[in-house]
Amino acid sequence: MRRTPPFGDAVTLKPDEFRLLRDLFAARTGLQFGQDARFSLERRLRERLTVLKLSSFGEYHHYLRFGARREEEWDEAVDLLTTNETYFFREERQLRSFQQELLPMLQGLARPRRRLSIWSVGCSTGEEPYTIAMLVQSSRLFSDWDVRIYGSDISRKCVAAARRGVYGDASFRATAPDVRRAFFTQRGSEWHVNEPIRSLCHFGQMNLLDDERSRLLGAADAIFCRNVLIYFDTRARKKAIETLYERLNPGGVLLLGHSESLLNVSTAFELLHLREDLVYRKPLTSGATEPPPAPQT
Repeated sequence: MRRTPPFGDAVTLKPDEFRLLRDLFAARTGLQFGQDARFSLERRLRERLTVLKLSSFGEYHHYLRFGARREEEWDEAVDLLTTNETYFFREERQLRSFQQELLPMLQGLARPRRRLSIWSVGCSTGEEPYTIAMLVQSSRLFSDWDVRIYGSDISRKCVAAARRGVYGDASFRATAPDVRRAFFTQRGSEWHVNEPIRSLCHFGQMNLLDDERSRLLGAADAIFCRNVLIYFDTRARKKAIETLYERLNPGGVLLLGHSESLLNVSTAFELLHLREDLVYRKPLTSGATEPPPAPQT
């Protein structure tokens, strides 16, 4: 009697299959998985074998490369493999430096065009872009400017959640009650981002390694790429930094997570020392002078 091929829980990820999937994910997304991630990969992706009725992870690897609906499947796989833990006003010291020192500097640099563009890379469910929008609005430096804050993430589901702009209490663990009341409207147990903040933020699904898609954003005055590069291998990290450098306006700033640096990755940026933080700045064009910051009101 012919045995029915195993599906789902009965399937294990063999070492050679792990290497194939690990290399494929690295090439496509830049995400790196060490040897100790084998069983985590098996656990997270096993449900996809059940859905697709595949009998091995080798078949799943083949499906990701050649399957008729492989692009849709990449979305499913990425959603299962990425970590999306975030909340409003994360890394308070850096945000304080951004509002008090960087925004006045950027206001001076961008004054001739009266347009401010900020990109939040790996924005997850949107807390970071909305936080940036609150800081920009509260600074009162850009009230009559064209302000656009872009949030991108490789996860389709995260981008959909960000566009909704609806959050539970867990997202406010570092948010003062008066700030929550000022920028959100409570409806039952949910908090909805108010329209003046929502209107500043635009979201899209994007792989940071996709040069063509990143160019659609245009040039940015500041880029937040916090706790994203730690998941990349060396090749992908260098490629990502090249992309971010190209997307910045001269004098624009790159903000990384506090555990990240560009050591051994890039020498193209200048170090900018702030009172409470250290960020990276794209040098001004040759012959350009840095204008003084506008006074805060």
